[in-house]
Amino acid sequence: MATAKSLTAQEIEKVLGYIAQNAYAERNKLMLLFTVAAGLRVSEVAGLSISDVRNDDGTIRSEIYLAADRVKHGHARTIFLNARLQQELSTFIATRNWMYDEQPLFSTHRGQRCAFSANTLTQHFYWLYKKAGVKNASSHSGRKTFLTSLASQGISVFVLAELAGHKSIATTQRYVTVNADIKRRAVELV
Repeated sequence: MATAKSLTAQEIEKVLGYIAQNAYAERNKLMLLFTVAAGLRVSEVAGLSISDVRNDDGTIRSEIYLAADRVKHGHARTIFLNARLQQELSTFIATRNWMYDEQPLFSTHRGQRCAFSANTLTQHFYWLYKKAGVKNASSHSGRKTFLTSLASQGISVFVLAELAGHKSIATTQRYVTVNADIKRRAVELV
């Protein structure tokens, strides 16, 4: 399998611009942000329900716990949501009617009860990037961008591995893209 591409800030803005001009803009934006700003796998995004992200009092959670049966390789983990993602989530949730706690957070065009499968969401991201004009991006690009962005800001590979749900830092290191800009900033630290 080919390695996923890490997205630049300009490419993320390009995709967000494309999303804003098309149907299901709020949903698609939030699904993208869950990969780029929280590092979720596409299967994890597809599996989210309203109860995963909203407390009983209606407030948005700052952390999402994913049990072992919901994540790759059976390694339970906690997802941390930054302030921007929490705000976007709050806005999205406020604009919809939620019928039951386990209702899918992201539903397809077939109706509120119809969740994306991991495979369908993988294809959705493929076409989203392609139609936005971002070459060589895949459904895993958001996750790779999340980890690369944190690594470029000096976050320890051990923290990255925890955030990604990896048991081995060797796995995490494969996600980090080193580019000329990162190298320039690094030598300025000396």
